[in-house]
Amino acid sequence: MSTRLTIGDFSRMTHMSVKTLRHYHQVGLLEPAEVDPSTGYRYYVTSQVPTAQVIRRFRGLDMPVEQVRAVLAAPGPDARNKLILAHLDRMQEQLDRTRTAVASLRSLLEEPAAPAALTHRTAGETPALAITGTVAEADLGTWWGAAFEELHAALRAQGAVRAGPSGILIADELFEEGSGTLVAFVPVAEEPPGDGAVAPGRVAPFRVPAAELAVMTHHGQHDDIDRTYGALGTYVAEHALGVAAPVREYYLVDRFDTADTSRWRTEIGWPVFRTTGG
Repeated sequence: MSTRLTIGDFSRMTHMSVKTLRHYHQVGLLEPAEVDPSTGYRYYVTSQVPTAQVIRRFRGLDMPVEQVRAVLAAPGPDARNKLILAHLDRMQEQLDRTRTAVASLRSLLEEPAAPAALTHRTAGETPALAITGTVAEADLGTWWGAAFEELHAALRAQGAVRAGPSGILIADELFEEGSGTLVAFVPVAEEPPGDGAVAPGRVAPFRVPAAELAVMTHHGQHDDIDRTYGALGTYVAEHALGVAAPVREYYLVDRFDTADTSRWRTEIGWPVFRTTGG
């Protein structure tokens, strides 16, 4: 038979603060064995100590309360282990992102920025297959991957001939407001059908607009692509006249070409107004 414990004793035995125990009671994660109806005092029993220890360890791994509750309520070991492994996978992803961010910050602080090669060019209007969507900045990577998977599948399905590197048009609102319109496109050699029935799904014919561009190429993965944007934007602000048009990226080498991120090449085109051909 388990011995009844005051909330203070239970707190000392489990290394959980009284405030935390009250919160877990309120959210239904760890309810007292008994609550005195007249005083409101909470009482626990010794058999709850192992459960509290498990909860404390899961919370120490930053598992949300809802997921801890789901683990405790799992019908068996297999279901419980599946939930735990899913959380560990999320932790690993977060750890990878943290390591990448640390490496990028060290590079920014310790390595002086090398002068980036800048060119100007005229991009003509180009027929393409495209997917258009309004995307939040936090969802950009997921949307990008799904969009180009679908575009490449559409190319294969209709036997279209690719006529250049794939790219994306990025509305200013994505940078300014955290959400904006994106157009992912793949240039094609021939004009796509005008009725939009090129493939099932979101793919539709599109004409990439002509533009005068100031261009820099970013090398590697995109965690520090803001450095190239910063250098290019600084040049435009100081030496050229920016125009109100979407910035564009062209993926000269991307993850569809190689898994080696050091070989990725992303060309950033900033729309400008040119008065000379130099």
